[in-house]
Amino acid sequence: MAGENIADEIKSRCNIADVVGRQISLKKTGSNHTGLCPFHNEKTPSFVVSESRQRFTCYGCGASGDVIEFVKRYYNLSFLEAAEMLAKEYGIDWKSKSFNRDEKREKFYEINKAAALFFYAAFKRGGSPANDYMNERGVSAATLKKFGVGYADAMWESLYRGLSEKGISEDLMLELGLVTKSGNGCYDRYRDRVMFPIINTGDKVIGFGGRVIGDGEPKYLNSSESRIFSKKNNLYGLNLTRREIMKKNQVILVEGYMDVIALYDRGVWNVTASLGTALTAAQAAMLRRYTENVVLCYDADEAGRNAAFRAMDLLREAGCAVKVLRMTGAKDPDEYIKKNGGEAFLDLVRKAAPFVEYKLETAKEAADLSETEGSVAFLKEAAKILRNVSPVEADIYIKKTAKETGVSEGAIRMEIYGENGVGSLNPYIPSLRTAERSAGRASRAEAASDGALRLAPESSRMIEKYFIRLLLLKRSYLPKIAPYARVFRTPALYRIYESAAALYGEEDEIDIRKLADGLEAEEQRLLEDILRNVQLADKEDEVFRECVAHVETAELVVREGEIISVLSVADEDEDSGKVERLTRELLEIQQAKNELKGR
Repeated sequence: MAGENIADEIKSRCNIADVVGRQISLKKTGSNHTGLCPFHNEKTPSFVVSESRQRFTCYGCGASGDVIEFVKRYYNLSFLEAAEMLAKEYGIDWKSKSFNRDEKREKFYEINKAAALFFYAAFKRGGSPANDYMNERGVSAATLKKFGVGYADAMWESLYRGLSEKGISEDLMLELGLVTKSGNGCYDRYRDRVMFPIINTGDKVIGFGGRVIGDGEPKYLNSSESRIFSKKNNLYGLNLTRREIMKKNQVILVEGYMDVIALYDRGVWNVTASLGTALTAAQAAMLRRYTENVVLCYDADEAGRNAAFRAMDLLREAGCAVKVLRMTGAKDPDEYIKKNGGEAFLDLVRKAAPFVEYKLETAKEAADLSETEGSVAFLKEAAKILRNVSPVEADIYIKKTAKETGVSEGAIRMEIYGENGVGSLNPYIPSLRTAERSAGRASRAEAASDGALRLAPESSRMIEKYFIRLLLLKRSYLPKIAPYARVFRTPALYRIYESAAALYGEEDEIDIRKLADGLEAEEQRLLEDILRNVQLADKEDEVFRECVAHVETAELVVREGEIISVLSVADEDEDSGKVERLTRELLEIQQAKNELKGR
């Protein structure tokens, strides 16, 4: 059978909705299925699966393709690996068919598998230093077998000779980094090491990590980069743990091979590790495909803390909610769980601190709060941390920090946002959803009028206050703000806005006392709060532009959601003109959003 026909057979035997539906939650919408895209962070479903066309399309990030393309993207595989995975799952005899396979890549997998079996056999013979080492770590034989843990002996040519006897060429061994050349001969790259095969989510051995037995250097030696192995694009143990990660909707991210194995051996299965290097953006994105909830459990030393700080920023950029587990009495998860057991470790997971709290606690530990200089240093560091979180989070931790240090909330806010007291509005403008109507979906105007499709409450309230402060400063802002008056959702603030606008109808400047006299008690309190705390310091135009950008972005998000909803139920064959028109508008909206973001 020709290669393309094999792909056709795979696609004819696989229902894309079934394959996708095992990984993400899909909802039947007309003749299609919709859900949250697994390839980018979103809150409003823009991912559409068409059973009739056997294709998926994301109108948010542009990802699209057939069932093989979905598996390829989702599991970070090559086309051939994705096709092979589906073929095996659906009982298609892969090996007996002709395919335009990447023969060299396949050969590499076969060589690595042979090397893994060689190492495993050496480990199983017993009496080896690796066997003694793992016995001391208390890991069960069943877990060691599941992870394929092996041993590279202390001889110089054991693996080289073993693979040569199987007809594997020296050049291929060199290319995979299994051996090293010196002078006229080759010798094994891994010697006297516990060997950890690195297996991808397609169950292929793509590389190795070797842990030295004793005090040699380097402590860990990973496979060199090759056609099938890239440290930055893979995670250790994910081939065994990904289903538990999805089931629990949480992953515990650790530093090393032994941490994964030790936790797995004691029943903590939703775990993975980066490959002996700092977490990368690609690894963070890979984790986000399985869950948005990450608990960082790095070593308790300074290097571990620094790695945790770097990792949490990358994970947040990938759309993950990050917590940090703190251990005492042990240097790493392997040691902790061996001392205290699996349930004690899980209790630490449940008590893991949100990333902001962890950063603040770490900053506090580094400062001497009994000394003025230490308190100042801590507050400056706390300001850096809180400057980059949401207004709600910042408000909570500002209050907590003020209480702990005895420094006023106002002073802390000034340190965070600068002398103007403004800082970045940074409001959460979530993906806004269209309210369902019994007779269909509401129109844009209807949705906006009933408040179902607007800024998040904390964002709206901040913008309301800034608009009022601008209006109180200069009459020229009245015609500028009027087109955006729909942002006022707080009745008391809207009453202040209306009263101020009415006074400008009588005179060019506002008499604050006269304005306050016409307000109710709660409105007077809010007015006083705005006058005291919302200080713009000659940056009025900048603040106004930022407020407007947030309002306009929110409205674009509304229209974006409406278009995606229509596209999700449209038949691309029958409504091709409509689909093309809406898709073009969607692209224009996304471009406008990017332009607003760049202002």
